[in-house]
Amino acid sequence: MKHRTIRGTIRYTSNKPERLGQERGREYFTLTKQSDGVMVVHAHCEIDDEPNVIRDVVLSLDKERYPIDCSVRLSVGDKYEGTGLFRFAADHAECETFNRRDGRITQRIATPARVRWLGAHPIIGDALGLCIYDLAKGPGREFYPNMMLTSPDHRGATGPLLFAAGWGLEFVGREQVTVAAGSFGALHFRYVDTAGQLPEEHPPYDVWCTDDGDCVFLRGAVGGYMQTYYELTELVRNH
Repeated sequence: MKHRTIRGTIRYTSNKPERLGQERGREYFTLTKQSDGVMVVHAHCEIDDEPNVIRDVVLSLDKERYPIDCSVRLSVGDKYEGTGLFRFAADHAECETFNRRDGRITQRIATPARVRWLGAHPIIGDALGLCIYDLAKGPGREFYPNMMLTSPDHRGATGPLLFAAGWGLEFVGREQVTVAAGSFGALHFRYVDTAGQLPEEHPPYDVWCTDDGDCVFLRGAVGGYMQTYYELTELVRNH
Protein backbone atom coordinates (compact mmCIF):
# COMPACT_ATOMS: atom_id res chain seq x y z
CA MET A 1 0.00 0.00 0.00
CA LYS A 2 1.60 3.26 -1.13
CA HIS A 3 -0.87 5.59 0.56
CA ARG A 4 -1.68 6.19 4.23
CA THR A 5 -5.17 6.56 5.64
CA ILE A 6 -6.19 8.27 8.87
CA ARG A 7 -9.76 8.03 10.14
CA GLY A 8 -11.38 9.68 13.10
CA THR A 9 -14.41 11.10 14.86
CA ILE A 10 -14.80 14.51 16.49
CA ARG A 11 -17.52 15.28 19.05
CA TYR A 12 -19.08 18.75 19.20
CA THR A 13 -20.25 19.94 22.64
CA SER A 14 -21.27 23.21 24.32
CA ASN A 15 -19.35 25.19 26.95
CA LYS A 16 -22.34 27.37 27.84
CA PRO A 17 -23.19 27.01 31.56
CA GLU A 18 -26.77 25.92 30.86
CA ARG A 19 -25.59 23.31 28.32
CA LEU A 20 -22.15 22.41 29.64
CA GLY A 21 -20.88 19.20 28.06
CA GLN A 22 -24.06 18.64 26.04
CA GLU A 23 -23.40 17.04 22.66
CA ARG A 24 -24.40 19.36 19.82
CA GLY A 25 -22.92 17.60 16.80
CA ARG A 26 -20.29 15.28 15.40
CA GLU A 27 -17.87 14.82 12.51
CA TYR A 28 -16.49 11.76 10.75
CA PHE A 29 -13.34 12.30 8.69
CA THR A 30 -10.85 10.43 6.53
CA LEU A 31 -7.43 11.74 5.48
CA THR A 32 -5.75 9.90 2.60
CA LYS A 33 -2.08 10.77 2.11
CA GLN A 34 -1.01 9.64 -1.35
CA SER A 35 2.52 8.70 -2.43
CA ASP A 36 2.71 11.84 -4.62
CA GLY A 37 2.25 14.03 -1.54
CA VAL A 38 -1.37 14.92 -2.22
CA MET A 39 -3.79 14.68 0.72
CA VAL A 40 -7.51 14.07 0.15
CA VAL A 41 -9.80 15.03 3.02
CA HIS A 42 -13.32 13.62 3.39
CA ALA A 43 -15.49 15.08 6.17
CA HIS A 44 -19.12 14.50 7.10
CA CYS A 45 -20.25 17.15 9.60
CA GLU A 46 -23.48 17.36 11.63
CA ILE A 47 -24.52 20.34 13.79
CA ASP A 48 -27.68 19.65 15.81
CA ASP A 49 -28.36 23.24 16.94
CA GLU A 50 -31.31 24.75 15.08
CA PRO A 51 -31.34 25.20 12.22
CA ASN A 52 -29.35 22.00 12.00
CA VAL A 53 -26.52 21.73 9.48
CA ILE A 54 -25.32 18.72 7.48
CA ARG A 55 -22.17 19.28 5.44
CA ASP A 56 -20.15 16.92 3.24
CA VAL A 57 -16.72 18.10 2.12
CA VAL A 58 -14.08 16.56 -0.16
CA LEU A 59 -10.92 18.69 -0.23
CA SER A 60 -7.61 17.91 -1.92
CA LEU A 61 -4.31 19.54 -0.93
CA ASP A 62 -0.92 19.39 -2.64
CA LYS A 63 2.29 18.35 -0.87
CA GLU A 64 2.76 21.90 0.45
CA ARG A 65 -0.88 21.91 1.62
CA TYR A 66 -2.12 24.43 -0.92
CA PRO A 67 -5.73 23.68 -1.94
CA ILE A 68 -6.20 22.03 -5.34
CA ASP A 69 -9.96 21.55 -5.48
CA CYS A 70 -12.94 21.02 -3.20
CA SER A 71 -16.60 20.05 -3.26
CA VAL A 72 -19.16 21.03 -0.62
CA ARG A 73 -22.75 19.82 -0.26
CA LEU A 74 -24.83 21.60 2.39
CA SER A 75 -28.22 21.15 4.06
CA VAL A 76 -29.62 23.62 6.61
CA GLY A 77 -32.74 22.95 8.66
CA ASP A 78 -33.05 19.56 6.94
CA LYS A 79 -33.44 21.35 3.59
CA TYR A 80 -31.05 21.43 0.67
CA GLU A 81 -28.97 24.63 0.79
CA GLY A 82 -26.41 24.22 -1.99
CA THR A 83 -23.61 22.38 -3.75
CA GLY A 84 -20.35 23.87 -4.94
CA LEU A 85 -17.22 22.81 -6.79
CA PHE A 86 -14.08 24.88 -6.22
CA ARG A 87 -10.76 24.92 -8.07
CA PHE A 88 -7.54 26.83 -7.40
CA ALA A 89 -4.86 27.94 -9.88
CA ALA A 90 -1.69 30.03 -9.64
CA ASP A 91 -3.46 33.36 -10.12
CA HIS A 92 -7.16 32.74 -9.54
CA ALA A 93 -9.82 30.74 -7.75
CA GLU A 94 -13.05 29.60 -9.35
CA CYS A 95 -16.34 28.08 -8.32
CA GLU A 96 -19.42 26.55 -9.92
CA THR A 97 -22.26 26.37 -7.45
CA PHE A 98 -25.99 26.07 -7.11
CA ASN A 99 -27.67 27.20 -3.93
CA ARG A 100 -31.25 27.60 -2.73
CA ARG A 101 -31.09 31.39 -2.38
CA ASP A 102 -29.26 32.45 -5.55
CA GLY A 103 -29.60 29.57 -8.01
CA ARG A 104 -26.61 28.84 -10.24
CA ILE A 105 -23.52 31.03 -9.83
CA THR A 106 -20.13 31.03 -11.55
CA GLN A 107 -17.24 32.76 -9.78
CA ARG A 108 -13.70 33.51 -10.94
CA ILE A 109 -11.62 35.60 -8.53
CA ALA A 110 -8.15 36.86 -9.44
CA THR A 111 -5.57 36.34 -6.68
CA PRO A 112 -2.06 37.79 -6.17
CA ALA A 113 -0.69 34.26 -5.74
CA ARG A 114 -1.97 30.77 -5.07
CA VAL A 115 -4.63 30.78 -2.38
CA ARG A 116 -2.84 29.60 0.77
CA TRP A 117 -5.77 27.87 2.43
CA LEU A 118 -9.45 27.12 1.91
CA GLY A 119 -11.70 27.10 4.96
CA ALA A 120 -14.52 24.73 4.01
CA HIS A 121 -15.72 24.48 7.65
CA PRO A 122 -15.04 20.89 8.72
CA ILE A 123 -13.39 20.95 12.15
CA ILE A 124 -10.63 18.64 10.92
CA GLY A 125 -9.74 21.44 8.49
CA ASP A 126 -9.25 23.86 11.38
CA ALA A 127 -6.27 21.73 12.40
CA LEU A 128 -4.93 20.96 8.94
CA GLY A 129 -4.91 24.69 8.19
CA LEU A 130 -2.36 25.21 10.96
CA CYS A 131 0.32 23.52 8.87
CA ILE A 132 0.88 26.74 6.92
CA TYR A 133 2.64 28.25 9.95
CA ASP A 134 6.44 27.86 9.90
CA LEU A 135 7.23 26.09 13.18
CA ALA A 136 10.92 27.00 12.79
CA LYS A 137 9.95 30.53 13.80
CA GLY A 138 8.87 29.30 17.22
CA PRO A 139 5.92 30.75 19.15
CA GLY A 140 4.61 33.89 17.51
CA ARG A 141 1.86 35.39 15.40
CA GLU A 142 1.47 35.76 11.64
CA PHE A 143 -1.28 37.15 9.42
CA TYR A 144 -2.20 35.42 6.13
CA PRO A 145 -4.08 37.68 3.70
CA ASN A 146 -4.58 35.34 0.73
CA MET A 147 -7.16 32.87 2.04
CA MET A 148 -10.64 31.76 1.01
CA LEU A 149 -13.78 30.44 2.70
CA THR A 150 -16.73 28.52 1.26
CA SER A 151 -18.98 30.58 3.56
CA PRO A 152 -18.34 33.62 5.78
CA ASP A 153 -20.92 32.32 8.28
CA HIS A 154 -19.30 31.04 11.47
CA ARG A 155 -21.15 27.71 11.13
CA GLY A 156 -20.53 27.55 7.39
CA ALA A 157 -24.30 27.45 6.94
CA THR A 158 -24.60 29.60 3.79
CA GLY A 159 -23.70 29.15 0.16
CA PRO A 160 -21.46 27.48 -0.70
CA LEU A 161 -19.65 30.36 -2.42
CA LEU A 162 -16.07 31.65 -2.57
CA PHE A 163 -15.39 34.36 0.00
CA ALA A 164 -11.98 36.03 0.09
CA ALA A 165 -10.61 36.75 3.57
CA GLY A 166 -7.51 36.72 5.73
CA TRP A 167 -6.78 35.75 9.32
CA GLY A 168 -3.93 35.27 11.71
CA LEU A 169 -2.42 32.26 13.44
CA GLU A 170 -0.77 32.50 16.82
CA PHE A 171 1.48 29.59 17.74
CA VAL A 172 1.28 29.27 21.52
CA GLY A 173 3.66 26.32 21.90
CA ARG A 174 4.04 22.59 22.34
CA GLU A 175 2.00 20.75 24.98
CA GLN A 176 0.95 17.25 26.03
CA VAL A 177 -2.78 16.80 25.50
CA THR A 178 -5.17 14.03 26.58
CA VAL A 179 -8.51 13.63 24.83
CA ALA A 180 -11.01 10.79 24.52
CA ALA A 181 -8.95 9.30 21.67
CA GLY A 182 -5.74 9.18 23.76
CA SER A 183 -2.70 11.22 24.81
CA PHE A 184 -0.65 13.08 22.24
CA GLY A 185 2.19 15.51 21.82
CA ALA A 186 0.39 18.59 20.55
CA LEU A 187 0.82 21.97 18.91
CA HIS A 188 -1.32 24.69 20.46
CA PHE A 189 -2.52 27.46 18.11
CA ARG A 190 -5.00 30.30 18.29
CA TYR A 191 -6.97 31.78 15.38
CA VAL A 192 -6.76 35.58 15.61
CA ASP A 193 -7.11 38.84 13.63
CA THR A 194 -10.52 38.21 12.03
CA ALA A 195 -11.81 41.75 12.65
CA GLY A 196 -12.66 43.43 9.35
CA GLN A 197 -12.19 40.17 7.45
CA LEU A 198 -15.63 38.67 8.08
CA PRO A 199 -19.15 40.12 8.31
CA GLU A 200 -18.93 39.39 12.06
CA GLU A 201 -15.65 39.02 13.94
CA HIS A 202 -15.04 35.40 14.91
CA PRO A 203 -14.70 34.79 18.67
CA PRO A 204 -11.30 33.63 20.02
CA TYR A 205 -10.57 30.06 18.89
CA ASP A 206 -7.88 27.80 20.39
CA VAL A 207 -6.96 24.61 18.53
CA TRP A 208 -4.60 21.75 19.41
CA CYS A 209 -3.33 19.36 16.71
CA THR A 210 -0.92 16.42 16.70
CA ASP A 211 2.79 17.31 16.67
CA ASP A 212 3.74 14.58 14.20
CA GLY A 213 3.41 16.19 10.77
CA ASP A 214 -0.16 14.94 10.28
CA CYS A 215 -1.77 17.92 12.08
CA VAL A 216 -4.76 15.83 13.18
CA PHE A 217 -7.31 17.78 15.21
CA LEU A 218 -7.23 16.95 18.94
CA ARG A 219 -9.39 19.57 20.61
CA GLY A 220 -10.63 23.12 20.15
CA ALA A 221 -12.53 25.74 22.11
CA VAL A 222 -14.34 28.82 20.79
CA GLY A 223 -15.13 31.65 23.19
CA GLY A 224 -17.42 34.66 22.84
CA TYR A 225 -21.06 34.13 22.03
CA MET A 226 -20.42 30.63 20.64
CA GLN A 227 -18.91 28.86 23.70
CA THR A 228 -18.35 25.62 21.81
CA TYR A 229 -15.91 22.76 22.37
CA TYR A 230 -14.64 20.03 20.04
CA GLU A 231 -12.74 16.85 20.90
CA LEU A 232 -11.24 13.92 19.00
CA THR A 233 -12.94 10.75 20.27
CA GLU A 234 -11.57 8.15 17.85
CA LEU A 235 -8.43 7.88 15.72
CA VAL A 236 -7.25 5.03 13.49
CA ARG A 237 -4.09 5.20 11.38
CA ASN A 238 -3.48 2.64 8.63
CA HIS A 239 0.22 2.67 7.70
